[in-house]
Amino acid sequence: MAHDHSEVGHSHSHDESKWKTYFPVISSFLLLILGIWFEQSEMGFFKYPVDLIWYIVAYLLVGLKVNYQALKEIRNGNVFSEFFLMSIATIGAFLIGEYSEGVAVMLFYAVGELFQDAAVQRAQRSIKALLDIRPDTVTVIRNGEPVVVNPSEVQIGEIIQMKPGEKVALDGELISDNASFNTAALTGESKPDTKIRGEAVLAGMINLQTLIDVKVTALFRDSKLSRILEMVQEATARKSKTQLFISRFAKIYTPIVVFLAIAIVSLPYFFVENYVFNDWLYRGLVFLVISCPCALVISIPLGYFGGIGLASRNGILFKGSNYLDVMTKTDVVVMDKTGTLTKGIFEVQEVVSVIDQKELLFLTAALESKSTHPIANAIARYSNGSYKNAAVSEVEEIAGYGLEGIVDGKTVLAGNLKLLKKFNVDYDKTIETKVETIVAVAVDGVYAGYFVIADELKEDAKAAISSLHALNVQTVMLSGDKQSIVDKVAKELGVDTAFGNLLPENKVEKVQELKDQAKTIVFVGDGVNDAPVIALADAGMAMGGLGSDATIETADIVIQNDQPSKIPASIKIGKVTRRIVMQNITLAFGVKVIVLILGAGGLATLWEAVFADVGVALLAILNAVRIQRMKI
Repeated sequence: MAHDHSEVGHSHSHDESKWKTYFPVISSFLLLILGIWFEQSEMGFFKYPVDLIWYIVAYLLVGLKVNYQALKEIRNGNVFSEFFLMSIATIGAFLIGEYSEGVAVMLFYAVGELFQDAAVQRAQRSIKALLDIRPDTVTVIRNGEPVVVNPSEVQIGEIIQMKPGEKVALDGELISDNASFNTAALTGESKPDTKIRGEAVLAGMINLQTLIDVKVTALFRDSKLSRILEMVQEATARKSKTQLFISRFAKIYTPIVVFLAIAIVSLPYFFVENYVFNDWLYRGLVFLVISCPCALVISIPLGYFGGIGLASRNGILFKGSNYLDVMTKTDVVVMDKTGTLTKGIFEVQEVVSVIDQKELLFLTAALESKSTHPIANAIARYSNGSYKNAAVSEVEEIAGYGLEGIVDGKTVLAGNLKLLKKFNVDYDKTIETKVETIVAVAVDGVYAGYFVIADELKEDAKAAISSLHALNVQTVMLSGDKQSIVDKVAKELGVDTAFGNLLPENKVEKVQELKDQAKTIVFVGDGVNDAPVIALADAGMAMGGLGSDATIETADIVIQNDQPSKIPASIKIGKVTRRIVMQNITLAFGVKVIVLILGAGGLATLWEAVFADVGVALLAILNAVRIQRMKI
C-alpha cells in the first residue's frame, strides 16, 4: 500500500509542476488574444491606462522570470545574455506603446523555452531509460538462505540468485549449467543470448527462463553498467568544437548587435531630415529581437545530445559529443584481430586422422583435458566429454611444444610439429603448408593425425568492412598472431592492410605512422594490450561486452555488444548529427540575416522579428529532435 501512496504523491507533484509551467503561458496567451480582439472590435473597453495594465499582467506572467534572469546574469558579469536582449526589446516596445507586440515577443520566447525543455527532457529520458536499468534489490544466498538486500551491500564472491524475468544486478560468473538472457538494454540486440557455466554475466541483462545462480565478480559501483552510466552522464558535459565555437561566438556577437541596435536608433538623428525617435527605436528593438542567438544556443547542443541518444539506442556509447565530430572525419579504421573481428574463442575446424577418428579424438581430448591452454580447451570441448572415463597419467607439459602423457596405457603426444620432430616421429609433410594453428598427434611413437584449430570470425565482420569501404574509409588490421593467419583473415574479410607478429609497442608504432600522414585514426580493440593504442588514436573504440576494463576506461567510444558492424554505424551517426547541426546553423543565420536587413530598413515588424527568433528556434529544435527517431 505504501508503494501505491508514493506513486499517487509522485503523480500529484508531477501534475502540479506541469500546471505551474503551463498556466502562466496559457493565461498570457488568452490575455493577449482578448486584448487584440478588444482593440480591433472598438468596444471602448481598451483605453489607456486600462489596456496598459491588461498587457502588463499578460507580460509579467511570462516575462518576470526572464527579467529576473537577465538581472541575475548582469550581477554575475554577463550583461549581454539572451535574457537581456529579450527584456530590453520587450520593455522598449511598451515604452513606445506597442503593448501587444511586447507581450507577443516574450510569450513566444517562453513557448520556445518550453519546447527546448521538453526536447532536452525527452533526450535525457531516452538515454536514462536505455541505461539506468539497475535493480534496487537483489537476492543473495547467505548461510544457505536467500536474503533480499541492496546490490551495493553484496561483496565479491557471494552468490546471487535470479528468477525468470529478473534483471541481473551485478557483474558475475554463471554457476548454473546454462541460462538465456535478454541483453537488449546493454547491446541494443533483441536476440536472446545463451550463456553456459563459467561465462560472464553482466548487470542489466534479464534472465529469461529458469532460476539461476551467479557468482559476483565486481562490486555494484564497479559493474560495467555503472561505469557506462557515468560515461553517458560525463558525455553530455564534453562539448564538441562546434558547440564551443557557438558559445564563444554568442559572447562576441551579442554585444555587437546591442551596439548596432543603439546605432540604428541614434545615428539617423544626424542624417535623416524628419527623424522620429519612436520609429527608429522600434527598428532598433526589431533588430534586437531578431539578433537573439537562442536558436543556435539551444539547437546545437540538443542536436549533439540527440546523436548521443541515438548511438546509445544502437548499443554505442560516446563519451562526449566531440567524438561524434571526430567520426565524421575518419580516414582510417585500425582494428585488432582477436576479440574485435574474431570471437576470441578457439574452435576445432577440422580433424584429419590416420587411425580411427573416434579413437584419435578420445585419446587427444583426454590428454588435453589436463591443460588450461585455450587450444587444449577447444579440443576437450569438441569431444563433448567422451574422454571422461579415460585413465590419464604422467602428463607433462613441454613448454613451447605441447603435451606428453599416458592415456589408457598408450603414450600420447599432442602439440605442434616441433614436438613430433623432438621425439623423431615421422609425419605427413603437407601439414607444414597449413596456415591455421595445428595440433599434431602421435600414439605410441607413430603419427596418428592432426587437428586444425582456428578462431571464428564474427558473423557481421565482413559486412562491417564492406560498409567502411562504402564510406570511403581505409581499413587496417593489427595482430600479435602469425602473419599467415592474419593475411588469411584479412583476405576473407576484405581488409585493405594487415600486419601480424606485433607486440603492443609495435601496434603503437603502426598507428603513429598513420597519424604522421595527417590521417584521422579510429582504433578498435578489446584487450588490455590495446589500451595504449586506443589512447593514441583520434578516437579509440572498445568492445564493451568482452573488452577489458582498462580498454573500456581508456576508450572514447564503447561498443556494448562487441559487433564490428557498430563501427560503420557510429560513423553514420556522427555524420547524421553533423548534418542536422549544420542545417540548424544555416537556417538560423540565413533567416536572421534577411530579417535583420529588413528590420534595419523598417520593412519588418516585431511580429517578423518573433518569427525570425522564436520561429527559427522552434524549427531548429524540431529538426534536432528528429535525430532521436532515426534508424541507422
